[in-house]
Amino acid sequence: MKKLRIGVSLTSLLLSLSLHAQSEYVNPLIGTQGMGHTFPGACVPFSMIQLSPDTDTLSHNINGAYVPEVYAYCAGYQYDDPTIVGFSHTHLNGTGHSDLGDILIMPATGELKLNPGRASHPDEGYRSRFSHQTEKAEPGYYEVVLDDYQVKAQLTATRHTGIHKYTYLNKDRDGRIILDLNHGIYNYDGKTLWASIRVENDTLITGYRITNGWARTNQVYFAMSLSKPIRKYGYKDKAPVTYNGFWRRFKLNENFPEMAGRKVVAYFEFDTSDGNELEIKVGLSGVSTEGALRNLQEETGGKDFTTLAQEARDSWNKALGSIRIEGNEDQKAMFYTSYYHTMINPSVYTDVDGKYRGLDNNIHQAEGFTNYTIFSLWDTYRAEHPLLALMKPQENRDMVQSMLRHQQQSVHGMLPVWSHMANENWCMSGYHSVSVVLDAIAKGADINPQEALKAMVRTSQVPYYEGLASYQKLGYVPLEESATAASTTLEYAYDDWCIYEMARRSGDTELAETYRKRALNYRHIFDRETGFARPRYADGRFKTNFDPLQTHGEGFIEGNSWNFSFHAPHDVNGLISLMGGDRQFIKRLDDLFSMDLPAQYYEKSEDITRDCLLGGYVHGNEPSHHVPYLYAWTSEPWKTQYWVREIMNRMYRNHLNGLSGNDDCGQMSAWYIFTSLGLYPVCPGSNQYVLGAPYLPSQELQLPNGKTFRIKAPGVSDKKRYVKEVYLNGQRYDKMYLTQEDLMKGGEITFVMSASPNKSRGLKKADKPYSLTDGK
Repeated sequence: MKKLRIGVSLTSLLLSLSLHAQSEYVNPLIGTQGMGHTFPGACVPFSMIQLSPDTDTLSHNINGAYVPEVYAYCAGYQYDDPTIVGFSHTHLNGTGHSDLGDILIMPATGELKLNPGRASHPDEGYRSRFSHQTEKAEPGYYEVVLDDYQVKAQLTATRHTGIHKYTYLNKDRDGRIILDLNHGIYNYDGKTLWASIRVENDTLITGYRITNGWARTNQVYFAMSLSKPIRKYGYKDKAPVTYNGFWRRFKLNENFPEMAGRKVVAYFEFDTSDGNELEIKVGLSGVSTEGALRNLQEETGGKDFTTLAQEARDSWNKALGSIRIEGNEDQKAMFYTSYYHTMINPSVYTDVDGKYRGLDNNIHQAEGFTNYTIFSLWDTYRAEHPLLALMKPQENRDMVQSMLRHQQQSVHGMLPVWSHMANENWCMSGYHSVSVVLDAIAKGADINPQEALKAMVRTSQVPYYEGLASYQKLGYVPLEESATAASTTLEYAYDDWCIYEMARRSGDTELAETYRKRALNYRHIFDRETGFARPRYADGRFKTNFDPLQTHGEGFIEGNSWNFSFHAPHDVNGLISLMGGDRQFIKRLDDLFSMDLPAQYYEKSEDITRDCLLGGYVHGNEPSHHVPYLYAWTSEPWKTQYWVREIMNRMYRNHLNGLSGNDDCGQMSAWYIFTSLGLYPVCPGSNQYVLGAPYLPSQELQLPNGKTFRIKAPGVSDKKRYVKEVYLNGQRYDKMYLTQEDLMKGGEITFVMSASPNKSRGLKKADKPYSLTDGK
């Protein structure tokens, strides 16, 4: 593994406001090797644009058969690849499945090539070799030299526009760009349903493409402004339609201003003899080419590349500057890169005039909010959205409003499950948008509670959604109806607690009681004989030949029963009782972290390796993320302080392969931020952050309400990782949690650290975090 160096290039110095700006600690290359599935390209916070290099073109499937190697390319980029195919404008951050890679541009010279070629034979296509020695990746900026063409590529972005600057270093060759509308991430034959290009004049190109991928119908419109006039252009459709009508009267493939087809690859040539720089601004829209052009003009009109790159850097400095920390260079790199990753997805999906494409494929006008997309909710409800609710509440509020509009536009009447680009892709399980909605409202978001409650209830009552009819009848999802019946039951129970809490807050006691009972459904799949959550059949029988260490085929998704049996974050006291009380619960946690998980249980898994494990605890998958904090409900809370530091040290490193699993739209990174602060939202919606132990000696939150909250842990280290005492604003503090109100008041919390645990610290029931069976 290669350790990353945090270099400050001449370009970054020119673009920098301050040598000590937080953005300079960000390393976009963290997670670009291995399974982090991050990308190094340019974007601004929550932008529609993620302009980044794609390094290969592997197909997701060939003749319907999945190609496993494509899994490495969820973000389009792998650090170990020797070539770049081009620069596309849309990417997902850290996902375990993928899509997008829209509107790819590749600068070139010499022989015209309209095929990307193969990595093993790069000269047969338009791809180019490159060296990491010329590669620079910073927040809002990316740079590399394409060796085969001697072209220096520089990229930056606004919310809706990707800005390219290509310097053709060989002045004896005219410049060219390839515009490949067939390229995509997780591509396959036929993914592009249709693409169209219009040459409006010699410096303006518009068009669109429609793809059928993870997003079943993704419509991307673009407007491309060029700093030099086009000298010559043309295209090739690699899958020409059988019927071409009276278009046959034209010579379509060369210098004809309309191009269209299923596999369109176009080229545009320029005279670079009088100046070797070409700037390209590409505005995107989900609505229309008119919207794309309006986005481009409003955000970039009259501004050159250097100005726009400075604005991108400024936006990151402002966003990242809301938390200030003390630590060494590696710690700062990991912290600020994590914070950076939490502000890529979700992404804006509204034009500058407020128009957006809705789930019903109609064009809507956003009134009083900005519409967002890319909701990886199975992952992000746990820590990503709670972090946004704390540090970026306006953006999080708009995301919730976007979810509510999604529900209103859905023919199923459901809040999003996993959605992007005005499409529901139904990935993963549960209906965790209810958690994000509740959590935002509990933390003060201006959202209509009755509208929210109605959407939450409607979502939980769709009978054909993954065993919900049987779940409502039996109190669990039977194994006959879902291969992930056990984990889905556990997830539904927590989601139903969210609806209970929302109903309780709204004063609807009858509805609250209905969902309180549903929130206890997790008990129905708990096998007291074995002490594990275990799937059941419709007739009540537990699954036989059950292996709690196995993930596949045992009724769980991305986690085994050893990990998922701890999934009742809303009722930890009830879970402790089911497992036999305090001592037995502690032993079960201890065993999870100390066991040796045999390789047979993960070696065939696409997204889990030994690096993701701490004993049997799987940090690379999200269902376990709250588990280290469950000691807070026991008589040995100090064990949380031990294990979270172990996870921080082992699973997050300032390396290319520095993430222990997919970043999953910021969830892995949000876990890191909260855990560094010494806080974690075990039960989003409860308004409580469970205390662990700070990772750094000093951290300061510049809160959105103008207050400052400081977290001090003098002398904290790997040796002094235990909390001896806690003081809140100078007063001794004995609770194992802080509330949102505590933080938003501002102030200071001080952790007195020690090399040995405070085993004598006795907690009263009132000092422990929320649990449904507390009667609170």
